[in-house]
Amino acid sequence: MPRRHIRVTGAPEAPLRAALTALRTELGVPESFSPAAQAEAEAAAKAPALPATDATEPTDATDIPFLTIDPPTSTDLDQAMHLARRPGGGYRVRYAIADVAAFVVPNGPLDAETHRRVTTLYFPDEKTPLHPPVLSEDAASLLPGRTRPAALWTIDLDADGRTVAVDVHRALVRSRAKLDYAGVQRQLDAGTAEEPLALLREIGEARERLEAERGGISLNVPEQEIVKRSGTYSLTYRAPLPAETWNAQISLLTGMAAADLMLTHGTGVLRTLPAAPDGAVGRLRRTAQALRIDWPHHVSYAALIRSLNPHDPHHAAFLQECTTLLRGAGYTVFRDGNLPPITTHSAVAAPYAHCTAPLRRLADRYASEICLAAAAEQPTPDWVLAALDALPKEMAEGGRRAGAVERGCVDIVEAALLKDRVGEEFEGCVVDVEEREPTVGKVQLESPAVVARIEADGTPLPLGERLRVRLTRAELGPAGVRFAPA
Repeated sequence: MPRRHIRVTGAPEAPLRAALTALRTELGVPESFSPAAQAEAEAAAKAPALPATDATEPTDATDIPFLTIDPPTSTDLDQAMHLARRPGGGYRVRYAIADVAAFVVPNGPLDAETHRRVTTLYFPDEKTPLHPPVLSEDAASLLPGRTRPAALWTIDLDADGRTVAVDVHRALVRSRAKLDYAGVQRQLDAGTAEEPLALLREIGEARERLEAERGGISLNVPEQEIVKRSGTYSLTYRAPLPAETWNAQISLLTGMAAADLMLTHGTGVLRTLPAAPDGAVGRLRRTAQALRIDWPHHVSYAALIRSLNPHDPHHAAFLQECTTLLRGAGYTVFRDGNLPPITTHSAVAAPYAHCTAPLRRLADRYASEICLAAAAEQPTPDWVLAALDALPKEMAEGGRRAGAVERGCVDIVEAALLKDRVGEEFEGCVVDVEEREPTVGKVQLESPAVVARIEADGTPLPLGERLRVRLTRAELGPAGVRFAPA
């Protein structure tokens, strides 16, 4: 599910980049891998091997012309796809997921390092990877023209896009092309895409219709870009292309198939999210008011999201704030047929599992192994079971670290945007007030799209009301951005 995406351009020595470097130090983000973990990764890159507990030889699927669709500069490619029509009607989705277990020995130094890191951390200027780049950006990555081990999903759909059959097994695959979203969109719009790629639109739109039918929500969160020009910063949004949302539907389809497979197997790790509390939705209503977005009370949150245009700056800002409703998501493990009380993800409106990004997210490696065992009707490997119970806590800690990175980056970006405007007044709306200290809260500016702390002098803040505010501080550091009523 999406988080904020922020990208920064400018020289490395610029104050903004320096502040991001300081944030990494403050949060204890590791700069390098341990010598033992790096050595293991380099050895595995030369000679990957199946886990010792896996007696299944991978099938040779290198004849299937897989392709990848990612941002143009990405080299850590977790997924490759091939789409086709089924002879009797409907579609066949083949989705190859990088087989990280072929490179990471359970309980070895590299395994320990990944449990410490948990996820790849994304900063506006660089990333801190879960696995050494010799694996994540080379030997384990589904780069074009390279034979790679993978967990190969085959998901058959009917003419409406509903799942009718699922299989997953180990295979050797070879991608034929590394495509980017803009290029794919151009081909689809021009009608020049060959069928495996042209079907992305057809299947993606079918899955979007089913998502709306079941009450699910996909947030098309725009990317924020802060650009330095002539000594000042400006904030822009890049709305996702339709091809990106259709590509995301293939990943979502696979995660739903994985969840169903694990629930039938009786052992698994799900990504769950309870329904959003009324208070959180109420806060979003106040944010919508601040951004002049009409949200009638009879319109559901899901219906509103589907009506928004991410190219509209106000709508883009609102979609950014909608990610707050995803913060209650967690990982739920179960075993031996003892299913948990909550098995669904409220935004997906169905059971769902993270399994499609094992190069960048720890839990996906374990979900993949459980699904491979379930499809083969074999017991879950002991090394997976041994790590399962600790996984939710590890992922939660990793999520908190990623959240701290996100909040810190947003604060820095907003401070950079506003640093030359201290003393200026802005139109905004009070979207949050502290219960025990009603003179402190958060204000959503109308323009630029900033949410920041506001402190009043003795007078309670008017929750949900429009307010003219004055910028009192904008520092690229712990002090951050502060406003006061004008």
